Amino acid sequence: MVFSSVISPSPVLLLPRRLPNRRLSKPRLSIHSSSSSLSISGNSKSTQFDLKTYWTTLMSEINQKLDQAISIQYPEQIYEAMRYSVLAKGTKRAPPVMCVAACELFGGNRLAAFPTACALEMVHAASLIHDDLPCMDDASSRRGQPSNHVVYGVDMAILAGDALFPLGFRHIVYNTPSDLVPESRLLRVIVEIARAVGSTGMAAGQFLDLEGSPNSIEFAQEKKYGEMGECSAVCGGLLAGAEDHEIQRLRRYGRDVGVLYRVINDILEARTTSKEDENKKKKGKSYVSLYGIEKAMEVAEELRTKARKELDGFEKYGERVEPLYGFVDYAAERGFSLES
Repeated sequence: MVFSSVISPSPVLLLPRRLPNRRLSKPRLSIHSSSSSLSISGNSKSTQFDLKTYWTTLMSEINQKLDQAISIQYPEQIYEAMRYSVLAKGTKRAPPVMCVAACELFGGNRLAAFPTACALEMVHAASLIHDDLPCMDDASSRRGQPSNHVVYGVDMAILAGDALFPLGFRHIVYNTPSDLVPESRLLRVIVEIARAVGSTGMAAGQFLDLEGSPNSIEFAQEKKYGEMGECSAVCGGLLAGAEDHEIQRLRRYGRDVGVLYRVINDILEARTTSKEDENKKKKGKSYVSLYGIEKAMEVAEELRTKARKELDGFEKYGERVEPLYGFVDYAAERGFSLES
């Protein structure tokens, strides 16, 4: 459930940005509470790639395609509930954008990736609908808006989530251009998504989150938050025909970025949450709640380094790898805002 939260103006987290063609010694994270935006410390330099423009351009295209893919029909109430979450204001479209970026890394056409990208957003939305239910995380709001079950009721929210999963698979099969993606690749994409959302993927992460065992925190975070990033990156590579060893790099990269985003969210939330609100939260569900901010910062530091290291193996693809580096920096720094 990568990139799924919206954080209001918050303390500054200073993490090092990637320097092109240069090895970095392992720096330390630092937080400053005097500013409401995220920035870079020291003598680091930014690349010329404009991630925000790349991301927002794709968001616009994906939003349009999602609107077309989930048109209102009978039974209307289920489709309205589906559209409420999938087309919600504040969605960043991180899974589909990462999928497209990974596809383009290997020279794939983004038109080949759009159906799978939309399916990933449907699956992502379905997982969030179910996560928010009273029997799960019991969250009454999502991205500043009432949760799906608050608006449509628990019964319709369950049905909406249940309907979005198979709609995603159907959308891939019916809309992926056969002249751009062979059936064998498409089958691997479908298997990958099924694996990510299933009993050994995000469902396992939710189980461990509900169980709340402190011994399972790393595995729970990887499954609940890392799976969506992993699946998104891998699907993009599969669509473009990446080699198996490249798929494994994408898998590790996407997982690290997904967990990194969640850890940074937890750190920022901890810096802005009152003691009273903190005591209301369930314990043992994050690195921050278990080990404190300093330990969580060390985890974030390690995750960012690992994600970058995986991308170093794609340097032969030149500038096409820059969006993926950009996602790492965004997960760590939140250097700009995104509005859909």
